[in-house]
Amino acid sequence: MASNPYVNKVIYGTNVVLDVSTDDVTRADVLNGKYFHLPTGERTTGTCSYDADTSDGTAAAADILSTKTAYVDGSKVTGNMPNRGAVTGSISALSTPYQIQNGYHDGSGTVGIDSTEAAKIIAGNIKDGVSILGVTGTYTGEGVPTEECNVTPYTTAQTLLPTSGYNISQVNVAAIAYTETDNAAGGKTVTIGTVAPVSP
Repeated sequence: MASNPYVNKVIYGTNVVLDVSTDDVTRADVLNGKYFHLPTGERTTGTCSYDADTSDGTAAAADILSTKTAYVDGSKVTGNMPNRGAVTGSISALSTPYQIQNGYHDGSGTVGIDSTEAAKIIAGNIKDGVSILGVTGTYTGEGVPTEECNVTPYTTAQTLLPTSGYNISQVNVAAIAYTETDNAAGGKTVTIGTVAPVSP
């Protein structure tokens, strides 16, 4: 056996003060650049180029920002998550919500009401006492004139409409016409309802 110039075991009297001769560490077990002693006693540096156990990693490419790399379960993964940066958008219709795209957003983007639509949300355009998006209305408006309507029941159907520019405030329905007249046979003829007049 070749002579070993390194000390790997020290015995003082009967006491073992130092013994690395049975250690099983190798250069690959120690991080690159870190010093340690081999079982032979030689002082050397490690060659391992990683410093973390990635075996429990669960990230996928979609979870990592595009072009960025990471190590997951011992494998190098290149991300494909889109980098949206500062995203801004607007809402211009009540029935059309803003669609948020997938990907990374840097947190400085904003989404708000379209400026044209926002300009319409002023107190004068909103009914008095009604609040829309924090703006309380003051508009009282001009009252629409109203009218009462009188209806005579006929034996045929009829449709009641207000005069143009008016709302109907009240409908007065007359009692159904009822008459009794003597007839030639000595009895009574009962007439219920009337026939609608013929339009000229």
